Amino acid sequence: MKINSFCLTCLIQMQESQVRKFDDEEKKMKYMREILAFLSSCNPDLSAPALVKPLSRIYEKYWGIRDGMAEVKKEFNDFLLSMEKDIEEQIRKHADPLEAALCFARTGNYIDYAAVKDISKEKLLELFEEQGKEGLDRKEYERLLGDLKKAQKLVYLTDNCGEVVLDKIALKILREYYPALEMTAVVRGAPVVNDADIEAAHATGLDTVVRVIDNGSDIAGTDLNDISDEAREEIESSDIIISKGQGNFETIHGCGLNIYYLFLCKCDWFMRRFRAGRYQGMLVNERRILREGDISA
Repeated sequence: MKINSFCLTCLIQMQESQVRKFDDEEKKMKYMREILAFLSSCNPDLSAPALVKPLSRIYEKYWGIRDGMAEVKKEFNDFLLSMEKDIEEQIRKHADPLEAALCFARTGNYIDYAAVKDISKEKLLELFEEQGKEGLDRKEYERLLGDLKKAQKLVYLTDNCGEVVLDKIALKILREYYPALEMTAVVRGAPVVNDADIEAAHATGLDTVVRVIDNGSDIAGTDLNDISDEAREEIESSDIIISKGQGNFETIHGCGLNIYYLFLCKCDWFMRRFRAGRYQGMLVNERRILREGDISA
């Protein structure tokens, strides 16, 4: 998905917010001028997540390596792991456990430090309460079920830490429903924001449920031009892809593969694009979006 005016504005605001705590105003002005110069001349075909990578290099030039998010990742992984048993029990009591599992996995997309300010566990629990009433888009869910019955291979693109515990439950139930389906989960190839990587897959036990590979990239998404040959071949040879989160949508949308996007609308552009409220859940298919036309194209 090409960057647009909404994404550009968001990127600029994000850079300013990251240096607001520093006192050297002259240095901050030099930094922001370089950020603006880069964004004004960057490749307009790139997605916002792809641009975060070079922006991070500019940040490090002025301010050094930023503090990692290891503690945040562990905090939310541990928090969701502490709830895993109760959530799974609640899901299995649902009339349609698979739909419930996918709804919980979608709601976990709230845990996104790149798109959500002031993330709180209280808000996450509130969204858990609301997600059961919303459910999945009925027509798209029925199409997904139809595709799953015919599929031989599924790839699941993960997004954030914490959220990945809910992905684990969803994948466990998917395996029970479709035992012959070959499934692979794909995580980030390096630490980026609070996204799930191989370390998170091990810490949460995701790798005990399905095969897990990393995508070889430190972009907060799945850019087919940046990921490893192994990850790209895995994705392009699959019958179905379930893609979690806005970052994955922004980077892979437009490829035309049979992707079912599962995410919460967390920013103004996504709310406008999908005519949705903040934190409203979406289940949409790549090929049908392309057929219907896309204002981001």
